[in-house]
Amino acid sequence: METSKSLPPITRITKFTLIDELQQRSFVIMFVICALCVFLIRGCFQGNYMVNGQALDAATIVRTLSKATFHVIGAGVMVITALLSMRIFRRDRTEGMQACILSKPIARWQYVMGKIIGLWLLSTLFMFTLHSIVFLITSINLKVFMPEYLIASLLCSINLLFVVVAVLLLSLLMPDIVAFLCVLGVGIVGFVGDGIAAAGHSQIAQAIVQQSSGHTQLDVTWWKVMYALWPKLLGVQQLASSLFESESNHGFGPIYPLINVLVYCFILGALLFKRFRNEDIV
Repeated sequence: METSKSLPPITRITKFTLIDELQQRSFVIMFVICALCVFLIRGCFQGNYMVNGQALDAATIVRTLSKATFHVIGAGVMVITALLSMRIFRRDRTEGMQACILSKPIARWQYVMGKIIGLWLLSTLFMFTLHSIVFLITSINLKVFMPEYLIASLLCSINLLFVVVAVLLLSLLMPDIVAFLCVLGVGIVGFVGDGIAAAGHSQIAQAIVQQSSGHTQLDVTWWKVMYALWPKLLGVQQLASSLFESESNHGFGPIYPLINVLVYCFILGALLFKRFRNEDIV
């Protein structure tokens, strides 16, 4: 019964957050620019690519270019989501909206939950729309239909939830721009770490590790521990993109990145609710 009573305030705050962000000129400009950039790449989806004198089939072209575009859109929308999230609390506080909302019979956790859901839905819709443009381009230009592409986009929205929760939490502890840069740094370090880990699987790297001393081996172990515990944002994108790869027999592949990011979302979410409960509302 309490759950049913708490849903209407959360729904109203979610709706207000969506409408408020959609009315922001900066959001509209960012969306139009991103949509135009994605639409302009339609010329790359042609069926006349040659490799070693052999023409590639349309399916190979579509899956290769679509995968690259998928990752670029996913990373770009995460940055935009961080920009939208970093100022949400400060703007509500400055405009007096936060005090107005919490002066009503609305709990603080309901307010925070509404903001999280609103920003998450908005950023997911943003990313899904851009991915849908790519889906339509491949379907029309090359007659290759990949409904898995849209499913992968929804799966990748877990990363956006992580960004929303992390930025909202850090924006309560430090200046907005610093919160944005911290989450951006987490993503960059994760992407670089995945690149180093991939390079470490090469035969040359493994030979160097085998010839190294015991002290270096300890460093490698600590690196592996840090790498395993770091937020796997790129891993989630790779897991999602595996849905529309040509080698589809591996299913969803390893799901550890998904579990990793979900655990971070729950932990950071709990810290966010606890921290906001102690905030001074003016």
